[in-house]
Amino acid sequence: METLISTQKTKQAPIEIHWRAWTDWEKSLFRVAFIFLFLLLIPVTVDWYSKAISSKTVFAFLNNLTGYRPNFYSLQTPSGRWGIGAYATWGVALLIAIIGAAVWTFIARKSKRTNYNTLYYWLRVAVRYRIAIGLIAFGFLKLYPMQMPDPSISNLDTNFGDYNTYKIYWQIVGVSIWYEIVLGLVEIVAGVLLFFRGTVAIGAVLVAGVLYNIAHANFAYDGGVHVYSSFFVLLSLFLLVQYIPNLWRLLILRKEVEPNYYYPPLRTKKQRKIFYSTKYAFVIVFTIIFAYLRYDVHYHVGQLKEPITSGLPGAPGYYNVTEFKLNGKLLPFNPLDSIRWQSVVLEKWSTLIYKVHKPFSISLANGTPNPKDIDRSYELAGIAGGRRFLYYTIDKKTQSLVLQDKNRPAREEDGPGKKKPEKEKKQKDQKLVWHFERAGRDRIILSGLNEHKDSLYVVLDKVNKKFASRMDRSELKFNR
Repeated sequence: METLISTQKTKQAPIEIHWRAWTDWEKSLFRVAFIFLFLLLIPVTVDWYSKAISSKTVFAFLNNLTGYRPNFYSLQTPSGRWGIGAYATWGVALLIAIIGAAVWTFIARKSKRTNYNTLYYWLRVAVRYRIAIGLIAFGFLKLYPMQMPDPSISNLDTNFGDYNTYKIYWQIVGVSIWYEIVLGLVEIVAGVLLFFRGTVAIGAVLVAGVLYNIAHANFAYDGGVHVYSSFFVLLSLFLLVQYIPNLWRLLILRKEVEPNYYYPPLRTKKQRKIFYSTKYAFVIVFTIIFAYLRYDVHYHVGQLKEPITSGLPGAPGYYNVTEFKLNGKLLPFNPLDSIRWQSVVLEKWSTLIYKVHKPFSISLANGTPNPKDIDRSYELAGIAGGRRFLYYTIDKKTQSLVLQDKNRPAREEDGPGKKKPEKEKKQKDQKLVWHFERAGRDRIILSGLNEHKDSLYVVLDKVNKKFASRMDRSELKFNR
């Protein structure tokens, strides 16, 4: 039988507190909550453990730990990715929890245990620390900031109607870099508050407020992170349940309240030493050390959402297509032409984007960091409008660009469970070689073969195009 006595030290003498017995419905609710949260907190898939064991760096291991998302059952439907169906894992976990709680209640029907204070305390600790490490990791992505980068030139040049809703949301946050940084700072502070028992209530309120906003925004914009953010809201609400009776008594009934919450006593010096050394080691690892590792991975290793290889020197900018020849035939400008390019953008990194009146597959990926520049899809994610994104390397000896298409249809992230046709796999590896000539500071001439083996001759003239989001409000006062 669990002891009902917890020793709390005061300045005078230890006081023994006899904790009340729980009612049957309180025990039943706790059993359901315990099993339900256990299934959401503890990784139950083999893939997660396989990934953890095969981690090649400390950061990879910690990132795998902090970023765990319970998803042992998923629906292969649009709703299963962006809608209510994405909560299928929660439904399955709740069903298992109800059945498990019924079995637990049957087994414990003759038990003399009057409460689950100790088990409840450690469940709260697990929930607190899970929120803390996940939210702090989330926060550092915004603090640096890397989660929603500043819009690239091609993104700024994209018409509003050509954006998918989720990319609009990302661009709004990305264009306000200090707003993103403050969001990250708030998430980190909220996470740190949950490490300490005295600030749990404040931290949980912050988490619930901030993450609820993120959750409903992802619902509205089809962002795909609504389940993960809702997960933290759910956990923070669980933490706040403990404070409801006292808050009701204080704020509604207007009666005096003396908070007194259970926690296991640390009776020996050894117990206290182990407890506090473990606690602060955990705090240091997931704040200071993780902050350094995240910074190093982003800014030194270069694990970013956007490419890091520098593009053609002195070339970044927006270009008009002054002249366009296909197989030696001059094609005049026509906005409805599905062959002639309308404009070209050269980013500061090694991406060339041309616009043409022709549909291309739209990537619905979240643009997560990838080791290779060609696989970094944030710049093209959620964008329509006839833009073709080409990754290139520079061959200085032959004065050529070696290009590969970044618009990759039927990717796993764009459609879970879909197999890639062999034909598409071969097309993905196709390379184009275009000779380039710098005819002055603002003119570039490209020549070579397209994917259909037709010869191209393209003259590009740079335009000093200004974007309103990059200008001060004082520059816009006359609507110039």
